[in-house]
Amino acid sequence: MSEERDTTLDGQREAAPEETPAPVDAAVEEVDDTEERAQDAAVEAPEEPDFKDLYLRAAAETENVRKRARRDVEAAQARAVARLVREILPSLDNLDRALAAAEAEEADAEHAAKAVDGETADEHHLTKGIRLVQQELLAALTRVGVEAYSPQGEAFDPHHHEAVAQQPVEGAASGTVVQVYQPGYRYKDEVLRAAKVVVAA
Repeated sequence: MSEERDTTLDGQREAAPEETPAPVDAAVEEVDDTEERAQDAAVEAPEEPDFKDLYLRAAAETENVRKRARRDVEAAQARAVARLVREILPSLDNLDRALAAAEAEEADAEHAAKAVDGETADEHHLTKGIRLVQQELLAALTRVGVEAYSPQGEAFDPHHHEAVAQQPVEGAASGTVVQVYQPGYRYKDEVLRAAKVVVAA
């Protein structure tokens, strides 16, 4: 009987499971799992933008837009000035003609006055008024950058001069402007009206 108990006890002792450490493979799998989750999180999280680079790009783009707008405004202003001056030039030409006619009339009156009593006649107030208007108009054109030019004695240039006649002139080289019928006008590099000239043959 006692032997049987011992056997049973021994059997129970033998049957009791032994505690074994956790397998190494499971620990490795758990570490791999953690690394995979960290990589997935890194892929899912967007990269933080480079704010300095974005700022520099935006600043450069803004400067480009500002320069482009400034160029557009300057070009529009130049077109407006050129158009306005072209509209005014015929009136300025008429002032020149009126002044020339008034001066010619005064010259005749002065000549007659000298013949009568030897005195010179004063400039008529109408001539003074025409000359004053002409000078003010030319000054206004100069202030906005428009200049009149008279190419007397220069070589003929078809880009700046319009030949209305050609004639042989003693002492003048062929192709030289010998007379200006009408002055030309230019605004910066643009010829608004070519000067009308006579060219030596």
